[in-house]
Amino acid sequence: MEKVAWQGQVVSIQPRIRMVRSFDERGHNYLGYSLILEGVIGGEEREFTVGIGKATQAKFKLRVGDEVSGLGVPVADPRRETVELYRVSKLKVLRRGEDEDGTPPPWHGVPPDLEVYRQRGHRRLSARTYNSKCRGCIWGCRMAVEMIVDPWDPQVRYRYETFCYGPKSCPNYKAGPRRVVPGRKGMKWVEPDWVDEQDTAHRGPDD
Repeated sequence: MEKVAWQGQVVSIQPRIRMVRSFDERGHNYLGYSLILEGVIGGEEREFTVGIGKATQAKFKLRVGDEVSGLGVPVADPRRETVELYRVSKLKVLRRGEDEDGTPPPWHGVPPDLEVYRQRGHRRLSARTYNSKCRGCIWGCRMAVEMIVDPWDPQVRYRYETFCYGPKSCPNYKAGPRRVVPGRKGMKWVEPDWVDEQDTAHRGPDD
């Protein structure tokens, strides 16, 4: 596909992770990082999203406030991605953002390696809270979710879910409603609270 030119200021950088659900089981694919930018994409001025790999982030150490440019390819299947463009090339940092004086939350700065997110584990996060308070935080994450409804007669459904990898003491955090996962023959599984508690039990309240 033809590459699209883009340039803008980073307003958010978060992990780019895809989740696969199969009833009460789930797995994660750690793809890289998602950038939300304000600028110009394909000659149009607006907010847009770009996915970069972990090696690119390790090299450039992007953070909120940086102004960057590059080329990208439109994603092949938007249902499986949370960004518009990926396979970025010719990335350039045009200007580094200034250090912020504010006190978190939200947490800005250079996000950690993907392995750190994997080790920390996440809790479900209200979509409304994510959109209003956590969209620019390095600990927030909006995942594309593939749900395998029937493993014996492959049916896949898609949706997006929001999660928090941040400190459990964050005053902005709200879990939101429990996630309902469809299964074969109309069955449903409601993900219990202990799943999040188990995944983050190794962390203290401020970690």
